[in-house]
Amino acid sequence: MPEYSLPVRVYIEDTDAGGIVYYVNYLKYMERARTELMRTLGYDKPALLDGGRLLVVHSANTRYLAPATLDDALQVTAEISKLARTFVVFRQRIFRNGQQLTEAEIKVACVLQEGMKPAALPADVHAKLKQYQHPQSGPDA
Repeated sequence: MPEYSLPVRVYIEDTDAGGIVYYVNYLKYMERARTELMRTLGYDKPALLDGGRLLVVHSANTRYLAPATLDDALQVTAEISKLARTFVVFRQRIFRNGQQLTEAEIKVACVLQEGMKPAALPADVHAKLKQYQHPQSGPDA
């Protein structure tokens, strides 16, 4: 399955005093893309899973390649580079007119709401996420 892609517009509140998108807002755009990807898979509240489980960001490795500015039309993508029993790693990129501005690897863990201990992804979630796994990423870990 191809990368999931979400269109995003840059607004004044997204920019810093220099007129470029403030670095943390790229992470917000990526969060929106992951959330909307999960919505397309049928999850209305994507961070809340059955059985008292939550999806939480474990880590983010981000590279900023070029700045976005006020009123830019962006495309924010998400695909799965690794799908394991208790976590998923998303490869995410942000583009403006085909030019890549940002890339990131975001690890999202499944935890029990009670105690925040690692938990297995529900089988249905795992199966649906597998649709967005990059074909060259190899088998599940």
